[in-house]
Formats: sequence, C-alpha cells, structure tokens
Amino acid sequence: MDWKNLPGSGGNIEDRRGGGGLPGGGIAVGGVGGLIIALIAMFFGIDPSVVLGGGSESPPAQTQTQTPSGASSQASDENYQFVNNVMRNTNLVWGSIFQKAGRTYTNPSLVLYTRGTQSGCGAANSAVGPFYCPNDNKVYLDTSFFSQMDRQLGGGGDFAYAYVIAHEVGHHVQNELGIADQVERKQRAARTEAEANSYSVRLELQADCFAGVWGKASQADAKITQADVQEAVNTAQAIGDDNLQRQARGGVVPDSFTHGSSQQRVNWFMTGFRSGDPNQCDTFSKAYNQL
Repeated sequence: MDWKNLPGSGGNIEDRRGGGGLPGGGIAVGGVGGLIIALIAMFFGIDPSVVLGGGSESPPAQTQTQTPSGASSQASDENYQFVNNVMRNTNLVWGSIFQKAGRTYTNPSLVLYTRGTQSGCGAANSAVGPFYCPNDNKVYLDTSFFSQMDRQLGGGGDFAYAYVIAHEVGHHVQNELGIADQVERKQRAARTEAEANSYSVRLELQADCFAGVWGKASQADAKITQADVQEAVNTAQAIGDDNLQRQARGGVVPDSFTHGSSQQRVNWFMTGFRSGDPNQCDTFSKAYNQL
C-alpha cells in the first residue's frame, strides 16, 4: 500500500501525545466488564456508547516519535503522517459518497494520545484500544496500539492499520446517517442481553463493510495489492469474537459476541471491498443467523 500517495486534504488530527496521560485512567463502560469485553476492547476497540447501550485500530509499525512536551515533530513522524493521510482520504471518499447521495458529510477528527486522555465519552487509556466517540465526533488512538497490533494480534502492514482506522471512521458514518442512534434505541428496548449484543454485532460488521468500501475507493491511488488485502483479512480474522474468546478461555459463547465472528468480519469487509458500494453494507435487514 502506497499510503503517501493517498489524495485528500484536512486530516483533522489532534495530537495530544507526550502529555503524560491520565494516572490510572480508564474508560467508563457502564458496568459491562469481564475478560472477553476487555480483550475485545484492547484488540479492536469499542465505542463506549455501544458498550453502554453503542467501535478499531491502527497504522504503520514504525518507531513512535514524541517529545516530552508532546509537540511531536510531525513532518518527520511517520505514524502521524500515516494517520493524517488515511484520515484525509477517508474524508475525501465519504464526502464524495455523501455528496452523490445529496447529503453533507461532516469530517471527524482523530485524536492521537499517549497512555490516557479525556474524550466526549469519558476517560480513555491505552487498554481500551482505538474507538470512536459519537459525542464529539472523534476517533481516539493511542500510538502504542501500532506495536500492540503486531505483537498481540500477529497482524500488521499498512493496509491492515488503515483498515482499523477506516473501521472507526465507519462508526462516524453510522453516526452521520443516524444508524448508531437507531441501534442504541433497539438495544435499550432489547429483552435480553443476547438480543442487545446482536445489534452491536450488526453495527460492527457494517463498520467493517464501510472500511472495505473505503479500501475499494482508494485501491488505485494507494496501489493496494492482493497482499495488502490479505493483511486486512488476517486482522479481521484475528479480532473475531470467537477467536478472542477461544484464546481467552478455550471456548466460544456466541450470545456474548459484540463484534462478530472472524468469518463474519472477513465476509463483510470483503463485501465492501469487492462492491465499493455502501448500499451493500446493510447488516440490519438480514436474519441474524445469515450475517
């Protein structure tokens, strides 16, 4: 993937790195906890609003650059430049898609931070992983996730990292379209925890599909190869709920899934990537067992 060749302008990056973080910081999850939720959060990010009643991921595995004052030398910081290029390109792609549909797309921001920071959804630290907060329209990403993804997920590569960012931007698209609000209402009205989780799975799979739509739109400019696509597929497989649960406790409990199985995540990402059409990303009209 040639991420330096991605077109677009205005990545809207807010660099908070090097500020010392939040001592003992954490993210409020409304009492939803447990090992599986923690693992999913660390490995692929959870939008706190989804967990409370409401998202995934990262860039190149270069050495992080930061200064004690937090004023990174952004011109020579490849992590910063990578994130900025990907974000500005997602703005271009989704802005064009919305414009063709007669709508206006509001560009989100991405906050880079170290250790911990405050978001519109509460306090966040590096254990949470990347997430999107609908309250302030910002994606939050601790730069340490770049290396964590390689070490703990066994995945990596520029397109895999870009897929992670595009997934979180997919949650912003859902917020722009009012999908996130609809899902939150359905979750509040759910009669069981399993039913509420099923709506979260649909939301996450759609964000995977939207990430694929972005990838297709950027394929020519970024020179995305089959090997790049395989990186994203490997990542999607690694962060499936079934895979994470199997690693954590040796078994799988489908009713507790909140992001979807490995196969589901791969299938929906590839649906978006092959079609390039967000209209093919309707995860809500299918029967749950057919996702």
